[in-house]
Parts: sequence; C-alpha cells; structure tokens
Amino acid sequence: MTPRSHSSGWRCVLGACLVLGFAGAAAAQAEFHYQFGKLTNPFSGARNRTHILTIQHATSWSLGDSYLFVDILDDGGHDGFNDKDLYGEWYPTLSFGRLSGAEIRLGPIRDIAVIGGMNFDSDADVFKWLPGIRASWDVPGFAFLNTDLTAFIDANSGTQGGGAPRTDDSFMFDVSWAAPFQIGTQSFLFGGHAEYIGGTRSEFGDQGKGWILAQPQITWDLGGALGAPNKLFVGMEYQYWRNKLGATEHDNVPQLIVIWRF
Repeated sequence: MTPRSHSSGWRCVLGACLVLGFAGAAAAQAEFHYQFGKLTNPFSGARNRTHILTIQHATSWSLGDSYLFVDILDDGGHDGFNDKDLYGEWYPTLSFGRLSGAEIRLGPIRDIAVIGGMNFDSDADVFKWLPGIRASWDVPGFAFLNTDLTAFIDANSGTQGGGAPRTDDSFMFDVSWAAPFQIGTQSFLFGGHAEYIGGTRSEFGDQGKGWILAQPQITWDLGGALGAPNKLFVGMEYQYWRNKLGATEHDNVPQLIVIWRF
C-alpha cells in the first residue's frame, strides 16, 4: 500500500465513523474541547506548548453505544511530532443486555458489551484495531464507569508505506468514568480515563515499553452559573503519561480545558 492510498484509507474510515456515529442515534451528545499545556515529544524529549482542539461525539442507540473523538494538535514546533496533526479514536459497542432484551446483572456489573475500536493518526500514518469487551459498572454517584479490555492490533503500512514502523500486536486495559457533583449551587464534573497498553517490538526489533496514560479532569459548569446549564465548562485536565508512546519520556502536566457542549 502506498503512502497516498493508506492516507486515503484512514480518511475513509474517519468519514465512516462520522456517518455511523450520527446515524440512528436514540440519544446523542456532541462537544468541542480546547486544551492547552506544555507536552513532551517522546522521541526528542523537547517540551512544547501544545494546542489541542477536540471534536467529540457520543451516541446511544437501540443495540449499543458509540464514542468518537478527533484531536487536531499543534505544538508550534517543526520536529515531525504534533505538527498540525490529526488523531482520532472510535469505539462502537454492541450491548448484550440490549441484544437480548433482558437486563444483565453480575454483581455490580450492569451490562457487558462487545467493542470494535480503532485508533488512527494522520501524521505518523498509524492505524490500530481494538476489538474487545466492556463491563459497565453500577456505582453510586457515577453517570458511568466502564472498564475495557481489548486487543491492540497493528494495521500500519510500515516504513515501506511511508508511515510509522510496524509493531507486534498487544493489548489495552482502560477505565473511563464521569461523576457529576455539586458544591453549593455550583455544578462540577469529575471525568476522564486511564489506560495501560502492553509493550511491543517494532519491525526493526526495537522494544517499545508498555505505557500508562491517565487523564482525569475536573470541570465547572460555567454556563450553569450564567443561566445556561450543561453548555460551557472550564477546568483542568491532569495528564500523566509514563513511557509515552512506548518511549522512555514521560508527561506529568496540568492542562487548561474548555468544553462547549451542544
């Protein structure tokens, strides 16, 4: 596969994600996020002030859910990393409870779902498949709490195709959550996710380390304070990334976050 055809391929996938993410939704929520912080280039160790614009869309439909986001990143540098990059992830699910028409209860687990995930990056020409399984937990105070266990299957074209080196396959374990809370008359949201992805070996024999990425957020419903609740949120995201992208560099950075929900 040539660089051109592989690049066209992920654009087709992105288009399909957008169509499927919006089609047939019983309930949907779309957001724009803006984040700013000083992030690390894991391959050079340089730290640059990075702007991230995220388009996020979550839907619930008769047989499952869909969660899609696309990041547009620019760190102002010219080092081949986060230079006006486009990165996205899509996680459509099929719920066993909805498929069977009967509630699934396994202790605190309220549902089990099959995941068909994918990750894609335009700058490095990277594509990963993440098929797996999700457990949705019933925890007081949480709007949702999910744990995902998936494969992490490399589908890159490799250096011969003009992209990042191919790697062995691995696995991912991810926890995602959202917990709204009140302080006086003000509304807040504690949300985010934390993941572990196992180590891999590249087509050149280089060992990539397993990494831990945690991105908890606390945001304040500024729109609610101004009379328009659940529309505009401001707060902080703390990013902890050990062995970023399998390298030996780490991120340990607070970031400003602004969320516009529509």
